[in-house]
Amino acid sequence: MYRGATLLNLDGKSRVAIPTKYREVLMHESSGSIVITAHPHGCLLLYPKSAWEPIQNKVMKFSSFDKKSSGLQRLLVGYAEDVNIDASGRLLISSELRTYSNIDKTLMLVGQGSHFELWSQELWEKEINQININETNELPEELGGFSL
Repeated sequence: MYRGATLLNLDGKSRVAIPTKYREVLMHESSGSIVITAHPHGCLLLYPKSAWEPIQNKVMKFSSFDKKSSGLQRLLVGYAEDVNIDASGRLLISSELRTYSNIDKTLMLVGQGSHFELWSQELWEKEINQININETNELPEELGGFSL
């Protein structure tokens, strides 16, 4: 299970070092084979390849004639890249994915249980600042009755 948020830096070759506590689990679950793709919210998704394959299969079953479905296919599958964790525990983030997500030098690695999100530090801060649930904001229906 992947959880927690960690501020990371890209090196001069656009690689990011995966923190040791996650690297060991990723190596165990995927032998270092990772898929990175774009998310509609502007971040990147990082999945062990074995966890990504069933998601991709579901996405590809969407109708290619429906504009929203085909757009999601183009985004999720079109941007998907197979990458490997190198011997030093780093992942290369391509220029296409960096451009899409506005990742420049610093980024946030955010655990989401089964996968990670990669955010530019600037977009992450904006995203977090927008999370303000109070009396004027309604919770999504699926959270009815949920409490912490």
